[in-house]
Amino acid sequence: MQLQLGIPKGSLQDSTLKIFKEAGYNINVRSRNYYPSIDDDEISCMLIRAQEMARYVEGGQLDCGLTGLDWIKENRADVVEVCELTYAKASYSKIKWVLAVKEGSPYKSVKDLEGKTIATEVVNLTKDYLDSHGVSANVEFSWGTTEVKVPDLADAIVEITETGSSLRANNLVVIDTVLETSTRFIANKKAYEDPAKRKKMEDIIMMLKSVIDAVPKVCIMMNVPEAKLSEILALLPTNNPTVSHLAKGEWVDIMAVIDDDGLRELFPKLKAHGAKSIAQIPVNKIID
Repeated sequence: MQLQLGIPKGSLQDSTLKIFKEAGYNINVRSRNYYPSIDDDEISCMLIRAQEMARYVEGGQLDCGLTGLDWIKENRADVVEVCELTYAKASYSKIKWVLAVKEGSPYKSVKDLEGKTIATEVVNLTKDYLDSHGVSANVEFSWGTTEVKVPDLADAIVEITETGSSLRANNLVVIDTVLETSTRFIANKKAYEDPAKRKKMEDIIMMLKSVIDAVPKVCIMMNVPEAKLSEILALLPTNNPTVSHLAKGEWVDIMAVIDDDGLRELFPKLKAHGAKSIAQIPVNKIID
């Protein structure tokens, strides 16, 4: 069995390779080569732009691959969306395609763009969005640097944004969200019906998700007087931590996996309630 796996080339490439590496798959991309090596004899990789991935997975040239929901919809591809993997170029969060206009523009909503010109890389996605609002406009394909086209070359744009910095730098304001998108693991329908290939895909997904799910988590450990156990447990943002007795004395050890935000408020409270030897340990993978 050989699984043909598409790795997204371009903005998602580095973050995808990083997650695969943390999941235990070492993918080596050589200069000017579109067939990376991987330390798994059952997988063959190919670098394909995310914009085209769904088309090649649908056509069967690839068994599976990673791309955005946006490009699945843009290509109107008939593929199996096996799993959502929430990561992007610079963060572990969803990103947005937004409708934007120049600051001070008379266009305040999509309804105001009736008969106007909109520039974008996602023509089909934009047309579907306009249709859902009953608006008819001229949608032009943009080869890039879309932000600079307003107002001289287009009345509005539909552009992807992760942080909003590029839009702000070009004095653009968002008037609506066209689509919230995230990375998807997709499969060819026929390949997904193959038991061996499907099992391999499921194994890959389990390991990738274990890395992504662990990103906001840390493991904390502490020693607590048994008399203070109920007070300490009430402070922890988890319902079922591990509690074990220490070898000597009336003390217990508590271990819990929690979100990493709020630790600067939590640790002083734990200390004030008698916890000692409080330790924070990174979490690399979580498999439920």
